Amino acid sequence: MEAVANRLFELRQSLNLSQMKMAKALGIAQSALNKYEHNGSAVSDSVLFKYAEFFDVSLDYIFGRTDNPQGKMFENKPPILTDRFADEKDWVEFVEMCFNPNSPMNAKLKEMILQMSGGKNE
Repeated sequence: MEAVANRLFELRQSLNLSQMKMAKALGIAQSALNKYEHNGSAVSDSVLFKYAEFFDVSLDYIFGRTDNPQGKMFENKPPILTDRFADEKDWVEFVEMCFNPNSPMNAKLKEMILQMSGGKNE
C-alpha cells in the first residue's frame, strides 16, 4: 500500500534516522525496510506493530486513515445499529412493544435484563 509506504518513510525521516539505524532498531533487514518504504513489498503485521510502538503512533495513522498520530476515535457503533431506528416513530413503537405486557418481546426483554444483572427470573 502506497499510503503505508509513505507513512513509514515519513516516520523514519521525522527522527532523521538512516534506513540502517531504523532497521536495526526494529530488528529487520535494511533491504526489507527499503522495500517497505518504496512499496515494493507488503509489510507484515509484526513489523507494523513495531513501527507503531517505536514511534508511539496508532495503526490508523500508519495506514493513512487519519493524520492524527493517536488514531481515529471510534464509538463502537456500527452503522447497522445506529440506522436501525433512524425514524423516531419506529423507535417509539419498538420500546412500546418491549414494555407491553402482552407482547412476546416483553418476556424476552425481562429475561435479558435479569440475565445481564445477574438476577433470577421468577
